[in-house]
Amino acid sequence: MPLSALLAAAPSPGAAGSLDEAAERAGNAAGWVEENWSTWLNTGLRIVLIAAIAIVLRYLIRRALTNLIDRMNRSAQAVEGTALGGLLVNAERRRQRSEAIGSVLRSVTSFLILGTAALMILGAFQINLAPLLASAGVAGVALGFGARNLVTDFLSGVFMILEDQYGVGDQIDAGVASGEVIEVGLRVTKLRGDNGAIWYVRNGEVKRIGNLSQGWSTAGVDVTVRPMEDLELVRKAITGAGETMTKEEPWSEQLWGPVEMLGLDAVLLDSMTLRVTAKTMPGKALGVERELRWRIKLALDAAGIRMIGTLPLQADGDAADPTASVAAPSAYASATSPQSLAATPIPPTNLAK
Repeated sequence: MPLSALLAAAPSPGAAGSLDEAAERAGNAAGWVEENWSTWLNTGLRIVLIAAIAIVLRYLIRRALTNLIDRMNRSAQAVEGTALGGLLVNAERRRQRSEAIGSVLRSVTSFLILGTAALMILGAFQINLAPLLASAGVAGVALGFGARNLVTDFLSGVFMILEDQYGVGDQIDAGVASGEVIEVGLRVTKLRGDNGAIWYVRNGEVKRIGNLSQGWSTAGVDVTVRPMEDLELVRKAITGAGETMTKEEPWSEQLWGPVEMLGLDAVLLDSMTLRVTAKTMPGKALGVERELRWRIKLALDAAGIRMIGTLPLQADGDAADPTASVAAPSAYASATSPQSLAATPIPPTNLAK
């Protein structure tokens, strides 16, 4: 074999050093992996287990909350078909209230479970959570001071829904605005006023709530007649009008009791006032009052009883005197009358003569 071929086949000292160094590095890497693979596997399994438990727990709790809300809605629908369904229970209101409560509970559950799982995963990576929790606490305090109105509105909305202070369809007086509730939110309540305007009321601004649609309402009518009218005849006419009204639709459903005349509310020299009340369905008092005034007026006219503000009775065949409202002639109307001459100013004296 030629000498050049032997020299080419012989390994060089530099190549041998590179191979040994690569082998040493590979051995070190294999040893490091062999030493730490158990830690990696333990950390990976812990992360997978934390994530799996969080996902399964979140799914189970959200499913339980959904079933609870569905059960509440079914109970509301079952009561709706009974005699109290149309009077005391509003199915749509119950549904919206239960959905709002369910949404809040699901959001809180997801935040707590996923937040706790995220912190546990960071802890599995050997990350120091103390600075992170301190920073989160400072950020939470700053956010609380900066968005305190938002937090107040949210908390007020949650308690309003949980305590069932009002719902969709209720007539309420919130102090800053009044009207019919058309939407209840966790931050804002939407009202429709009497003139059709829509009011957006922040829940945190509501200091008092007057709900006119819970329980029952009272319709009150004041009847003012002349003091010389026969009280028994007035009572009979008003009672008859109320009894007729309670037997006719739709007033028989809106009236929850008989129309009662409480008696004389005021007695004056030129009038006397009688108070008439009736217990009605919530939110129906205004319509009942208008119908009751209409019927009482017709009944009093039919009985010949005049209310204050109407024309006085005229005797048969007697016509009203057209000059009764004309004032008497004044003595000052004539320029030659003694009164006019006495009131004439004295002309000034001419001093030039």
